[in-house]
Amino acid sequence: MRASRFFISTLKEAPSDAEIVSHQLMMRAGMIKRVGSGIYTYMPMGLRVIRKVEAIVRDEMDQAGAIELLMPLVQPAELWQETGRWDKMGPELMRVKDRHGRDYAIQPTSEEVITDVVRTEIKSYRQLPLNFYHIQTKFRDERRPRFGLMRGREFTMKDAYSFDRDVAAMQGSYRVMFDAYVRIFSRFGLKFRAVAADNGAIGGSGSHEFHVIASTGEDALVYCPSSDYAANIDAAEALALVEARSAARLDLTKTATPDCVKCNTVASLLGLTLMQTVKSIALTVEKEIDGAVTKENWMLLLRGDHELNEVKLGKIAGLAGHRFATEAEIAAVYGTVPGYLGPIGAIEPIIVVADRTVANMSDFVCGANSAGFHFTGANWGRDMPEPALVADLRNVVEGDPSPDGKGVLAIERGIEVGHVFQLGSTYSESMKATFLDENGKPAPLQMGCYGIGVTRILGAAIEQNFDDKGIIWPTAIAPFELVLCPMSYERSELVKQATDQLYADMQAAGIDVIVDDRGLRPGAMFADWELIGVPHRIVIGERGLKDGNLEYQGRRDSEATPVALADMVSFIQGKMSL
Repeated sequence: MRASRFFISTLKEAPSDAEIVSHQLMMRAGMIKRVGSGIYTYMPMGLRVIRKVEAIVRDEMDQAGAIELLMPLVQPAELWQETGRWDKMGPELMRVKDRHGRDYAIQPTSEEVITDVVRTEIKSYRQLPLNFYHIQTKFRDERRPRFGLMRGREFTMKDAYSFDRDVAAMQGSYRVMFDAYVRIFSRFGLKFRAVAADNGAIGGSGSHEFHVIASTGEDALVYCPSSDYAANIDAAEALALVEARSAARLDLTKTATPDCVKCNTVASLLGLTLMQTVKSIALTVEKEIDGAVTKENWMLLLRGDHELNEVKLGKIAGLAGHRFATEAEIAAVYGTVPGYLGPIGAIEPIIVVADRTVANMSDFVCGANSAGFHFTGANWGRDMPEPALVADLRNVVEGDPSPDGKGVLAIERGIEVGHVFQLGSTYSESMKATFLDENGKPAPLQMGCYGIGVTRILGAAIEQNFDDKGIIWPTAIAPFELVLCPMSYERSELVKQATDQLYADMQAAGIDVIVDDRGLRPGAMFADWELIGVPHRIVIGERGLKDGNLEYQGRRDSEATPVALADMVSFIQGKMSL
């Protein structure tokens, strides 16, 4: 490729609405152009990266035995209604009507369509296992699109779906896909981590997320440096930090704590640590019984230095449809105001759920259900009933014991770019997707689901690989692997001939090379390619050619390295293999 025949459009400054590094650099490098909120045109330079990502994904999916097809972007509402997701998805699901008034969804994912395909095609266990995948545009009507391709509304995704005869076979397919994902992200040249995850709205029984490690990542990844344990913050198990409850030593005392509505201010006033305080969170659950709506009052108790994990909360039996209690409800049930809530002396009956650590605490501080007061020396059994439930309610913190007993936990930031799910029969049962087993009896298909955010890879890769000059692409997904930068290309016949020959030699060696024949000054030329992030650069100048040398500089190198012209192709091939 010659730069004069390609489209290169770089900017010195990022647009004002570009908030994070990857968004800023992709806009400046001319890789994307904003069309509307969360919607972008992929410009030629950016599209080259996308195509390289897709090629790696396709290669590994094909090798893993998946079969490519292409499902529609627009899908009939009837399929989504079969699974109940037409209503459950909420406003993120973009709904449209055709000229006849029929409802359709602009797909954010394709579980319904692929299940419909398979239920009409698969009749017997002899046709299993099967794994279909496609790479297709998706649309999710995000409430607040931001961060460029990291959280846009329209994006490209690879999703695959496996179908098996039983759970064991489904788990085998899941392992094949998990291993394929490890190979895919390794080939991208990115530092990544696979972590156990919550299945969320997609359903199923088990899943793993694949995260690109980046300090700017939105997700907290929990892992044990001395073992294989890894999970995202919502799936990481928080063990009790107090092994066993000690006997009470202090009397229960109602202590004045004026203007102290936070645990840290209470602890500071009383000369205690946060670890001696307990925070109370009031919930309301509304239930309809015989046409009448009744309210249940729940209270969650966490140690003062811990934070509630709402994903874990949502899994507690009886708390489906919960909400945080209003100030009026708190006044009616506890006779106080927020900030002074506690499990002792509520006016109305309450159901207490204690975090594992709190359940083992003694002589702790909690709200006294009286404005301006807290109890000190509170103890289970003596001062209040044992909790109705003990559950894992909190986010883990760095230094917590690892659930596998092999060390302590560490936390790093990551950007989710892939997710694999064991769906089981979640969709096949609701859509009556069955097959005849060896005994001629119908059985539901066992499914797996496997997604990769193709366009999100671009943003994640940049968040992991950049400097003050611009992007630093891993070679495997760079828009070009190598750029040739000739000095005075149009004015020096020696430079022109050497450049054209080297360009031909590099192409013959299978290297994805571009020659910058635009006639720019060296500073402007180098700045463009450093911004765009091409990982390898060769400078061709008359002075070096007279000595038989060229200058090579890797994108991360601080200085150029002289390399003999005759050795340059093999030298670059060696760099590509690193």
